[in-house]
Amino acid sequence: MYHYGADLPARPPVPETTTIIAQRNPIPMFGTGLIAEIPEEVILEHQDPDDEDGDGVSGRANFERGFVGRFGRKAQTASVEGFIRGPLFNHAGITTDTLSDEQRARLPVDSSSRQTSQAAGLTARGLSPSQAAVIDEVLTDEDQAADPELSTEALFDLISFSMLLAIAEPEKSSEEAERGGEIFDEVGCAVCHVPRLESPSGPLPIYSDLLLHDLGPELADGIQQGLATGAEFRTQPLWNLAAVSPYLHDGRAATLEEAIRWHGGEAGGARDRLLALGPEAMAELVVFLRSLGGADQETPGLLPPGAAVLPAGEFGGPLPGMDPADLERFRLGRALFDRDFSLSEGLGAPRFNGDSCRACHFDPVLGGAGPRDVNVMRHGILGANGGFVAPASGTILHKETRLYGHATIAQREATIFEHRQTPPLFGLGLLAQIPEAEILSRADPEDRRSPDGISGRAAYTDDGRFSRFGWKAQVPNIAEFVRDAVSAELGLTIERQEGLTFGQLHDDDGVPDPELSREDAETLAFFLERLGPPPRLAPQDPTAAARGEQLFGDLGCAACHVPELPSPAGPVRLYSDLLLHEILPADQVGIEDGTASMREFRTPPLWGLVASRPYWHTGEADTIHHAIELHEGEGAASRGRYQASSAADQNALLSFLETL
Repeated sequence: MYHYGADLPARPPVPETTTIIAQRNPIPMFGTGLIAEIPEEVILEHQDPDDEDGDGVSGRANFERGFVGRFGRKAQTASVEGFIRGPLFNHAGITTDTLSDEQRARLPVDSSSRQTSQAAGLTARGLSPSQAAVIDEVLTDEDQAADPELSTEALFDLISFSMLLAIAEPEKSSEEAERGGEIFDEVGCAVCHVPRLESPSGPLPIYSDLLLHDLGPELADGIQQGLATGAEFRTQPLWNLAAVSPYLHDGRAATLEEAIRWHGGEAGGARDRLLALGPEAMAELVVFLRSLGGADQETPGLLPPGAAVLPAGEFGGPLPGMDPADLERFRLGRALFDRDFSLSEGLGAPRFNGDSCRACHFDPVLGGAGPRDVNVMRHGILGANGGFVAPASGTILHKETRLYGHATIAQREATIFEHRQTPPLFGLGLLAQIPEAEILSRADPEDRRSPDGISGRAAYTDDGRFSRFGWKAQVPNIAEFVRDAVSAELGLTIERQEGLTFGQLHDDDGVPDPELSREDAETLAFFLERLGPPPRLAPQDPTAAARGEQLFGDLGCAACHVPELPSPAGPVRLYSDLLLHEILPADQVGIEDGTASMREFRTPPLWGLVASRPYWHTGEADTIHHAIELHEGEGAASRGRYQASSAADQNALLSFLETL
C-alpha cells in the first residue's frame, strides 16, 4: 500500500497535460527465431521509400544502432536479445546483463550467416560493423534487489525458448481459401504482406516485408520510435493469424474483417479494392487468412478448444453431485468467464482493468487468484480532518481506457494508493449458503464479549444489505458480485435484474446497451455458485501439520480465521469469520469501501492458501510467513505469539497452513 504525504516518500509527478496516450496489444512470439535469421538485404530489397513504382506503397526499414529493425510494432528492435531484455525491464522491472559472446554463439540461430548479412548491409550504408555494433548495456534500477535480477543463464534460456517457438502448419487448402488467396494478390495485400522471405532455413511463409508503412490517421498512435513516425507500423506477419486475435497494434479489432476495414494510408487502396468486390470476396479472403495457421488452436479465451470440465474435488472443478444439465450450464459459464470481450462489444465504459474475468482469476486454474501483475489499483484522498474522500471517478484507478487520447491518470489531488490482489473464487457458492445469523453471531464490534483485542464487525451495503464478498466485504451476494465485476473491471453495461443494484446500465461508448445480457450474467453467477471449494492437500509431514493445527488455535489465529462455519449444505471449512477486522497499523491509511473503514478488511478464507500466492490484500507477501508478519491491529497479538514461538513451532504452523 502506498500513501504519499508531506512526511512520506514523494508522490510521483503527475503531468499537467498528456498529449499522447497509446495502447499496445502484445505481439505473438511464434517464429521469432525464424525472423531473426532473415538476412538484412532481403528486408531492404523490398524498400520503396519514395514510391518509385507509383503504387501508393512506400515501405521503409527502421534501424536500431545501425542494424535493420525487425521486432516490435514499429520494427524498433533488431535482435531477439533486445526484444526480450527491453520488455523485461520496461514492463516487469527486471534488470539483466547482456549475453556473453559465448552464449550468443550458442543461440539456436544460424549466427554466421546473420553476421555476414549484417556486415554487408552496414557496409552499403557506409558503417562498419564495429561502429554499429549493439552496445553492451547493463540495465540497473534502484530497488533493493541486486542487479542483474535475472541471471544471464536464465536470460539465455528465455531467449532460446523464444527463438525456438514454431509457427503453426497452414490449413489444408480449399476452393474458398484458394479464391481468397487470389483476391489477396489481386487487390494488393501482398505488396506489404509479402508471402515469402528468403532465409538460411529456406523461404519463410511470413506474409510480411517487416518494413514500416504509414497506415493513416485513424490508426496513428503518435508514438515515434527510431525512424518510425506516429502513423507508421511494421507489417505484421500473418502466420498463425487465426489464433492471435484481437488484431492491430492496439487490439481494437476483434475480427479479421474489422482489422481489414481499419487499414488506411498506404493500405487504403488495397482495402478499397477489396470492399468494391463485395461481401463474398471479403468472406473468401478471411477464409484464406485463417488458412495460414492457428485455426485448430482458436478459442474465445485461453481454454483449449474442447477443454473438458475438471473433475469435482480438483482446483477449478464443480461441486459434487451435479446432474448433466447443470454440468453443461457450468461449462457454459466457465467459457463465458474465460471469454475475451472486444471493444466492439462494449469493453470499457470508458475504462477497464481486463478484457475477461479470466484475465485476473486464472492461477492455478480458471477461478483462482491472480499474480501480482494483475493487481487492481485503488486511490483516494486523505481529507484535511484525516477522513477518507473518494475521487469523483470512484476509487478504482483503471489500467486501460477505450478513449484514444485520454489518460487513466489518478486525480491530481489523490494522496492514497493501494494495491488490490486478485483473490481466488473457489467455493463462493458454499460461502453464500452460510446463514447471515451465524456470521452475525460472531460479531463483537465493541470487543465486549471477551476482551481480547478482536472486534469483528459486520459489513453492509449503502442500502443496508448484509455483505460478505470482496476484500472489504462490500458485495452482498454472487449475483451482485458478477454485476459489480462486469461493470467495474470490464467496463460492460449489464441488463437490469430485479432486486439487484450493482453494475452500470448505460454508457456512451456507441455500443447498444446492455452489453451483457441478463442470461449471460445469470450463467456467470451459476458458474461461480457451483465452483467447488479448493481441495485439502496431504501434509508432507503429518506430525508437524497436526502440531501446526493445534498451534493455529493456541496462537489465536482461529479467532478471526474460524476453521468452520455451519450451513444447510453442511460444515464449510473456510477458515474465516467473513467479518471486518482492522489489520493495518494505527498510523496507516487505506481505501474505504462500503461500510469498511480505511484499515478494515474482511477475514480472507484460507482454504486454497498454498495455491493463491502472493498474499495480503496488496499482494506484497510472497510467503505465508511474510503474510503473518504483516498482521497489525487486531492481528498483532497473534503475530507476536507466532514470532515468539520456536522455529520448530513456526515451521509446524506453516506445514499445517500449506495443507489448506
